[in-house]
Amino acid sequence: MAVGIDVGGTKTHLRACSGTDVVVDTVRPSSGWRPHDPGEAAQWLAALVREALPARARPASVAVGAHGCESPRQGALLHQALGAHLDVPRRIVNDAELLVPALGLKQGVGLVAGTGSVAVGHLADGTQIRVGGWGAVLGDEGSAAGLVREAARAVCAAHDRGDPPDPLTRGLLAALGIVEVPALGGVLEAAADVSAEWGRHADAVFGAAAAGSDLARDVIAAGGRALSALVKRLADRGAVVDDVVLAGGVVLSQAALYSALDDALGRDLPGTRLHPLRVPPVEGAVELARALL
Repeated sequence: MAVGIDVGGTKTHLRACSGTDVVVDTVRPSSGWRPHDPGEAAQWLAALVREALPARARPASVAVGAHGCESPRQGALLHQALGAHLDVPRRIVNDAELLVPALGLKQGVGLVAGTGSVAVGHLADGTQIRVGGWGAVLGDEGSAAGLVREAARAVCAAHDRGDPPDPLTRGLLAALGIVEVPALGGVLEAAADVSAEWGRHADAVFGAAAAGSDLARDVIAAGGRALSALVKRLADRGAVVDDVVLAGGVVLSQAALYSALDDALGRDLPGTRLHPLRVPPVEGAVELARALL
């Protein structure tokens, strides 16, 4: 069986296929996943495979798209550690690298805009390039968390100008459970998990835009431009960007952000094709596992 695994920030999807037949398809929480400890991460993956596969079954190959696997070096360390548990052909990549093969393409850019944002591409010789993905404090523009951060900045700036509260101000304060703008910074800074806790309030930004807030519309438009800029950065470094495969809950569920990205990409890189991914990214992991055979 070719085994593909998509380890996300909150859930992990494993699919095992024999030929074209799906033998196992299971989704579990990603609790316990520690990508920065190769030994622990390898044990976690090996245990997942043992528990998911039928009794006495062994994988013929394993491919993993791993959230938190940020560099080729980190992937190589995990590849080596996993070999002690699963001595089969295997490949470890960042989870954004699953998007292009999931769509059945040989090359292109994987662009994720969910809780966070990141883009992964390759040079013509196969060398991987990754841009973005720096977390909500430093970056992740265009993601759910990044939009909330920029909305908060816009609200604070409007407050400094003495503007009356608009739908974005009212919506963001209500979502955060506070009654005045000066409390914004303290509430956001107190978040234990910045990306997750900020990101869950992104609906307030889109709701405000729908209610007529120019501030919110500007934040969303800037988010689309920032996502396009990630792809442009890859192109400037020589990556193949003819096709961009897009995934992530916020960008695929919010038409305003998708349209802002599509418009910006058309200006930045005319001719680039944008493909929303409508199949599970684990299909990309299975394709990578099959290629190892």
